[in-house]
Amino acid sequence: MPEKPQIKARKQVARTRLFCVEELELEFSNGEKRIYERMVSGGSGAVMIVPVTERNELVLIREYSAGTDDYQLAFPKGLMDDGESVFEAANRELKEEIGFGARQLQQLKSMTLAPGYFTHKMNLVLAQSLYPEKLEGDEPEPLEVVYWPISKIDGLIEQADFTEARSIAALLMVERYFKKG
Repeated sequence: MPEKPQIKARKQVARTRLFCVEELELEFSNGEKRIYERMVSGGSGAVMIVPVTERNELVLIREYSAGTDDYQLAFPKGLMDDGESVFEAANRELKEEIGFGARQLQQLKSMTLAPGYFTHKMNLVLAQSLYPEKLEGDEPEPLEVVYWPISKIDGLIEQADFTEARSIAALLMVERYFKKG
């Protein structure tokens, strides 16, 4: 593995309520110098949860996505609060978004999205042994909860509103998990 470049300078070039763009002045081990820009995440990270019912159904949500200006079908997800563990955040998000908690949580993978440009990390968690419990969330409207049989995963991938890359990657990870088990 090559030696990581040295960060010679770092400065914030733009900031909004949600995003911070940082410029990095880098020097590589061979002496080459470059300027890179990246989106810097705030907070403690995020979780995406794949809930599975006792009836072998995946539990998804359909919610408005401002980036694509439409409703998307995806797995529950959210930011981790300061001091929260991955499992505490996953269970809280489940209760807020689908009205269930989980007695069994397993972290499957920590994933990145466009790591050349974003520092954001998403922790993928499998949630099983669900039980009803609801917490008030921060969504502006009620989320539609959708149950999807694991036996019909191919149909889920073909859904026109199931396009989020992180949810598709999560589906692949869970499908592999159940094939191994």
